[in-house]
Amino acid sequence: MKKQDLLNEFISLFNITGTPRVFFAPGRMNLIGEHTDYNGGHVFPASISFGTYALAQKRDDQKLRFYSLNFPHTGTIECGLAELAYNESHGWANFPKGMIHYMRESGFEISCGMDILFHGDIPNSAGLSSSASIEMVTGVLLEGLFDLKIDRVKMIQLGQKVENDYIGVNSGIMDQFAIGKGKKGHAILLNCQTLAYNYAPIEMDNHVIMIINTNKKRTLAGSKYNERRAQCVQALADLQTTLQIMSLGELTKEQFEQHKHLIKHETARKRAKHAVYENERTVKAFEKLQQGNLEAFGQLMNESHESLHQDYEVTGIELDTIVQAAWNQKGVVGARMTGAGFGGCAIAIIEKDKVDSFKNNVNKIYSEKIGYEASFYTATIGDGARELTEGVY
Repeated sequence: MKKQDLLNEFISLFNITGTPRVFFAPGRMNLIGEHTDYNGGHVFPASISFGTYALAQKRDDQKLRFYSLNFPHTGTIECGLAELAYNESHGWANFPKGMIHYMRESGFEISCGMDILFHGDIPNSAGLSSSASIEMVTGVLLEGLFDLKIDRVKMIQLGQKVENDYIGVNSGIMDQFAIGKGKKGHAILLNCQTLAYNYAPIEMDNHVIMIINTNKKRTLAGSKYNERRAQCVQALADLQTTLQIMSLGELTKEQFEQHKHLIKHETARKRAKHAVYENERTVKAFEKLQQGNLEAFGQLMNESHESLHQDYEVTGIELDTIVQAAWNQKGVVGARMTGAGFGGCAIAIIEKDKVDSFKNNVNKIYSEKIGYEASFYTATIGDGARELTEGVY
């Protein structure tokens, strides 16, 4: 949707004069390092060109009005600044409400109400982190409208708090971090325990990163995501009977193999194995990319998907069908699911001149087996959450 169309929608919806300010937060893809973030390990995400736009303007009263062009059937959702408790009937609007609530709770002065129009071009339920995108665009619009000085990592942590404490999804910090600190043309190697991070340039002259949406809807809160996290917590507790560790991310593969007998339940042992092995894969993948060894990077992507299938069991028939089809195509360096799983998206690194045949072949295999088509997007890595000034949107 074009800038002028969004402005017209805002003026029409809220029946006001003046020009709103425009903010944007991207979605994210994770190149490798899945389900390691809440286990204190490393992740390797990048912010993408798809994301969430928010047009916002202050009001003269305490009323908040939210509208999403993605969910027009919900209409305008209203509440007061003093009415920011979670409300199931408010649906998607709980994400910006939660962000406003925790910003105020943290001492940031948000003195009046707002009218906010959201428009996202991230496919809904694709696993490219539309919820964190809404949280972070809300953070930067509050920062801008109220002239607040907010440390970006603090804003990122508040976004995670919305997911964990307000919405009730025990997710890690990767999504908000990738979106809040994204950098054009770079991925981020993030240590989720310490929040130490390094940028890695993604230079693929002859290749592209393809995002493949299974088009299977997924909702984290209603999925087995929290169950996986609980299994990892149990595995860690068992290991802590002997080992002095704070997270699974502190273990090497050798240390895990030496002590895995301490984990009482076989399922929890499998979950922990994935977390430990995936963490080592992610650090190694960063090193391979730094060396320009794309083939080795792709092999680690493939191993990541196998582990998510066998040990973490979050892939499902849709993602497995797409990834296995991708592995069999010419010009593919590597492919894996990305995001939490249970549907959502996969990514593949492909030679540029093989893209058309790749899409046709994978979609044919997928639609014949699953019964409906996949969607394909060429990923562009852009900057993180920010206000959009004239000429850049």
